[in-house]
Amino acid sequence: MAEITESRAVGMAIGRLSRRTGVNIETIRYYERVGLLDAPPRTAAGRRVYDDSHRRTLAFIRRGRELGFGIADIRAMLALASPEEASCAEVERIAQAHLDEVRAKLADLSRLERILSDTVGRCASEESAACPVLDMLEAG
Repeated sequence: MAEITESRAVGMAIGRLSRRTGVNIETIRYYERVGLLDAPPRTAAGRRVYDDSHRRTLAFIRRGRELGFGIADIRAMLALASPEEASCAEVERIAQAHLDEVRAKLADLSRLERILSDTVGRCASEESAACPVLDMLEAG
């Protein structure tokens, strides 16, 4: 990790990076610890100084996480985004696997919605000792 002097600190502090990207400061530090975000140089006082490449990488990570990609997939796609490693076919494979997972979750949620809707529909509007929702939960 390179050290820079205060006079050369033309980048941004972690708080500013956090505000510009909408990523929590502790999350930024976590991404550095797990190697998703390159560690920035530090001033003589030990403060991190981020540049625009950090902002772009963090925006990429944030968007990937918003879309539900896991850390391992984001790490792989970041590696594939470099010019010497670029492979659209490999990125497509990662994205297709994630799409398959999303579709499976949607199918599960659709089944869950039907089960809950049917069960709630069997509930009596008045109070009674028998409750289909509780019976369903007890049945496991």
